[in-house]
Amino acid sequence: MATEAASYPHAVEREDAPAEPVDYAAINAVYGALLTALVVTTRDRAREDPIMGREFLPIAAATFALSKVIAREKIGSWMREPFVDQTGGERRPRGRGLQRAVGELVSCTRCVGAWSALGVVGLRLASPESGRVVTNVLAASAANDWLQSGFKLLCGAVNRTEQR
Repeated sequence: MATEAASYPHAVEREDAPAEPVDYAAINAVYGALLTALVVTTRDRAREDPIMGREFLPIAAATFALSKVIAREKIGSWMREPFVDQTGGERRPRGRGLQRAVGELVSCTRCVGAWSALGVVGLRLASPESGRVVTNVLAASAANDWLQSGFKLLCGAVNRTEQR
């Protein structure tokens, strides 16, 4: 524990100590490196088969669905488990340093959304046909999620009206 505290001089020696700026910088560096690699490796293919404006909504919906699965759904718990303590419905990042920073990331749908967008767009650019298939499957999943939520709200409103 003394070794860990020495590498994070401002961290308090306790389990709920916040991540340090260097931990967030490491995550940002990985994201930046992946984004740069994506741009460089798909440059020629992106000219041949660019992402069109009509693809924006399905890609956005796919990103929404993927980030929700990772950050919120039970089936994504295996990805969160090393970084997040989950008790009941409450999720809290665990550990210190980079582990905690990753725990914060994978618990936040908006944060995971940026990484999901990188993956969805990257697949679309690297392998356009596969990217379209994955995007459409995830977009349909997002539409189903929205429809299920709307149906639940509608049923709740009808039930409240009938009870009056």
